[in-house]
Amino acid sequence: QLQASGGGLVQVGGSLRLSCATSGRTGSDYVMGWFRQAPGAEREFISAITWGSDSTRYADSVKGRFTISSDNAKNTIYLQMNSLKAEDTAIYYCAARRGRIHYIDSRKYDSWGQGTQVTVSS
Repeated sequence: QLQASGGGLVQVGGSLRLSCATSGRTGSDYVMGWFRQAPGAEREFISAITWGSDSTRYADSVKGRFTISSDNAKNTIYLQMNSLKAEDTAIYYCAARRGRIHYIDSRKYDSWGQGTQVTVSS
C-alpha cells in the first residue's frame, strides 16, 4: 500500500516536497517511482529509485530541479521539487515494482498510491 502526500499550491520558482509512505514494498528488490499526470495528458515518468541505494533515474524535464530519495527507517520515499514551473502542475503518483530496473513505462509498475495534486501558479 502506498500513500502519497505533500502536494499543494506554490508559485513559480517555489519548492515542494512530496512523500510516499509504503508498507511491504521495501528492500533492495524494489524500485519506487514518481509519475505525474496533467489534465488531458498521459501519465509521465518523473523519477525512480532503488530502495536504500543511490541508484536513481530522472526525466530530462526535471533533471537538476527534482531529487528523489528514500528513508528506509521510515519506509518513505521523497521527491524534493525545486524551481517549480507552471508546466509541473499535475497530479503526482508514487508507484512500486519488484525488480531493479528503473522503467519509465508506467505499465511496469504494479502498485500505485492515490495521487497528490501539485499546482504551480504563475
